[in-house]
Amino acid sequence: MSTHTPNRLPSFGVQVLVGMVAGLALGLVARQTGGVDGALAVTLHTIGTIFVQLLKALVPALVFTAIVGSIAALRDLNNAARLVTQTLLWFAITSLIAVTIGITLGLVIEPGIRADVSAAAAEMPTTRGSWLDFLTGLVPANMLGLSAASSVKDGAVSTTLGFNVLQIIVAAIAIGAAAVRVGDAGAAFLAFNTSALAVFRRLLRWIIALTPIGSAALIGDAVVRYGWDTLSSLGAFAGAVYLGLFLVLFVVYPALLLLHGISPAWFFRRAWPAIQLGFVSRSSVGTLPLTEEVTERALGVPRSYSAFAVPLGSTTKMDGCAAIYPAVSAIFVAQFFNVPLHLSDYFLIAFVSVLGSAATAGLTGAAVMLTLTLSTLGLPLAGAGLLLAIDPILDMGRTAVNVAGQTLVPLIVARREQILLSQSEALA
Repeated sequence: MSTHTPNRLPSFGVQVLVGMVAGLALGLVARQTGGVDGALAVTLHTIGTIFVQLLKALVPALVFTAIVGSIAALRDLNNAARLVTQTLLWFAITSLIAVTIGITLGLVIEPGIRADVSAAAAEMPTTRGSWLDFLTGLVPANMLGLSAASSVKDGAVSTTLGFNVLQIIVAAIAIGAAAVRVGDAGAAFLAFNTSALAVFRRLLRWIIALTPIGSAALIGDAVVRYGWDTLSSLGAFAGAVYLGLFLVLFVVYPALLLLHGISPAWFFRRAWPAIQLGFVSRSSVGTLPLTEEVTERALGVPRSYSAFAVPLGSTTKMDGCAAIYPAVSAIFVAQFFNVPLHLSDYFLIAFVSVLGSAATAGLTGAAVMLTLTLSTLGLPLAGAGLLLAIDPILDMGRTAVNVAGQTLVPLIVARREQILLSQSEALA
């Protein structure tokens, strides 16, 4: 008598890894068979774009209902204020470590001196960061932080919808707090919110099931469009950035986990799907639904806390984009244009990096954070134009580190406050 064991699919992380390998192969094929305009390249780009759009479509509703639900749940926790304080504190601590690494690498590698690029290639960036953006960005333009923009191309008018996650968080906190304060009158609203959140989470699981396909399309599209050809002239700069990202992701983060008695191998095994998606999608906001799912279900951070910490981290916790990258870039620009920096300037870089990610929350692209840093230091903004050619390639690594940090901090805080679920497997 024989027994039959049903075939089981590989783990989700393995599926995503297989998708990335397949995407790499498809991207290489697409580069040789028509390039960017080829049928395969267009197909990869279309599938990847649709997948990211599906994830982003859930972000406003998911963040709003999750934050409102977390505010209602946090009222029952005795240490709610402490959780919020600890979260912000660890956001700052990890960002400070990351920017210190970025400054050190910039001074040691000297990417601005080693660059093989003409100053004539420098151009003013189209977007700039400003501390005023932080103040205006905090105030929701409407109850859901949604916005619309119209553009004209080839005589056709198109309108696109967007959203500011920071504004959604602010609105949701205010509405959630008001619902709690009105007592019985807000009970029906909170019950509806709980039901809506359950529906959106089910939709999220359906979309996340498509992640291996989306990852294949996204990594294939990246290979076709960017490759690595443009890295040669700015090799020292790119090397410094990626070395810094590597040190933060695989040295600093594991050290912090071990310090809190958490196994780094356990963390990476469970958080890797979100980190992978961040790498291929180049969007912390687009990865947000999966990041929250991983933080809660795989890492065991309670929903009442993760629903608050992860969305907040997706806009203000960016060790890649807001710490390592602007630090190395600012030193690159100073060295390239032969502008001396003093000790006070390095402290200023650290200050901007720790607080600047909040100032650029809701805005797109690390170029915004970079211009904020350059303008604060009084460095030529045109220097940012030198780095735009390889920005998409760097953005992949930056976003992966961002996402890793957005899962790491809630895990550490939950461990410190002894609310981490299923801790036995996570202990080092």
